[in-house]
Amino acid sequence: MATIKEVAALAGVSVATVSRAMNRSGYVKAATKAKIEAAIQQLDYAPNEVARTLNMKQSKVIGLLLPD
Repeated sequence: MATIKEVAALAGVSVATVSRAMNRSGYVKAATKAKIEAAIQQLDYAPNEVARTLNMKQSKVIGLLLPD
C-alpha cells in the first residue's frame, strides 16, 4: 500500500502540498494537482482510515447496545 510520502516523492512535491491538494484546503496550482493525481493513480494510493483515526483521536464509529 502506497503512502502519502511516496505520492509526494513521485510527484516531486512536499507531503503538505499533497495533503492540501487531497483535502482541498489551501491553494495548489492546477499543474501541481495534475501531477499529484497522476502519482495517486500510478501508485493506486488510498488514504489509510486507521491512521487518520489515530491522528484525529476520534473515530466515525457509533456503538449500539441492544438489550436481549
